[in-house]
Amino acid sequence: MRKSVGVITLGCDKNRVDTERMLYRLAQGGFDITNDYSSANVLIVNTCAFIESARKEAIDVILAAADYKTNCCEKLIVTGCLPQKHAEEVKNGFPEVDCFLGTDDYDSICEVIYGLYGNNIKSTYAKRCDALQRIVTTPLHYAYLKIADGCDNRCTFCTIPSIRGGYRSRTIESLVSEAQELAEQGVKELILVAQDTTRYGMDLYGKYSLVDLIRRLSNTDIQKIRLLYCYPELVTDELIEEILSNPKVADYIDVPIQHIDDAVLKLMNRRSRENDIKLLFSKLRSKGIAVRTTVMVGFPQETEERFEKLCDFIKEYAPEHVGVFAYSKENGTPSAKLHGQIAKKVKSKRVEIIGNLHFENCKKRNGAMIGKVFKVLYEDIDYDKNLFVGRTEYDAPDIDTKVYFTADFADVGEFYNIKITGYEGYDLLGELVK
Repeated sequence: MRKSVGVITLGCDKNRVDTERMLYRLAQGGFDITNDYSSANVLIVNTCAFIESARKEAIDVILAAADYKTNCCEKLIVTGCLPQKHAEEVKNGFPEVDCFLGTDDYDSICEVIYGLYGNNIKSTYAKRCDALQRIVTTPLHYAYLKIADGCDNRCTFCTIPSIRGGYRSRTIESLVSEAQELAEQGVKELILVAQDTTRYGMDLYGKYSLVDLIRRLSNTDIQKIRLLYCYPELVTDELIEEILSNPKVADYIDVPIQHIDDAVLKLMNRRSRENDIKLLFSKLRSKGIAVRTTVMVGFPQETEERFEKLCDFIKEYAPEHVGVFAYSKENGTPSAKLHGQIAKKVKSKRVEIIGNLHFENCKKRNGAMIGKVFKVLYEDIDYDKNLFVGRTEYDAPDIDTKVYFTADFADVGEFYNIKITGYEGYDLLGELVK
């Protein structure tokens, strides 16, 4: 009897790609893939463990998945960052789980399941890390391309190097091949991801090679390329020029700065400094490139004065998109040993303050867009609002501004000229212009 497998994915888009590769291996290994977790014979929870909130979510989902064992579920497997980083704790804490696999064990998923059923048959499909080997779980018109794994940056707050290891780029040839295969499947937009996309190629080619990769990817049938997770010190004039001059690259870049105060940045072991960040953001703004950034509040020794400096930066430079999260004290990281740890209540308040500042910026920006016409990629329908949902070139899926619009008909994955008529919070309202 063929076994059905359901996979629950937590965490970032990089984790999503790991899941997609695991799904491919499962399908090739003779398993049926299902999204109905209540009917799955095998449940897999692919976890994130970057910060405390991610671990809490993972634990809650594992416990919820264990409840399915009273129904069809026969085997429960936990994969990814949580067992990779906290192997002994999770093994002792979840007797309901039949097997734990780390981030280096995805390739063996079929053999593991066979073994759980007492069958030691080796699967016959190839395990070529550089081939496509994935079942895309995003809407058909876009996909993430994971260009590297691991990290060498050693930020003092981050557990990624201890979980994922050192930075490892994939070859340009393998990425171009995968991009073309995705295009042939119908993918139009490719979103490049890694722990640090701007570091791409240094380990393989002895030089930063992101621009070279973008140019090669532009020769495929992919229509749009979007850049996430670019470290500010490596956003060069060459990269900016490539974004501006290459019609296949979105006028958008994600640059997580974490903070603006030099003392805090130094404690974080970040390489960029206040003046460099401000110069870069001014340059990107003058070029018309939309910026997403991420900031961390409540880092040890973030005084009120240092926090105010971050607030002033958000108000003055007004990045189009801002993600904010509170510092999480992670055992084993250098920052956990720093004096001047910030109280949880203070951190929560600072998250709220930054969020409110960004919201005010968004309202001003959205108000200035009323009456203008933008090309909007149609992606979904909001049945509660009875409106089509899309996004502009200046927005990434899931995390950025949405455009809700009226039209007689729209095809998913196609662009439409939408006149902005208003806004609701972070999101825009519009109507089709024929």
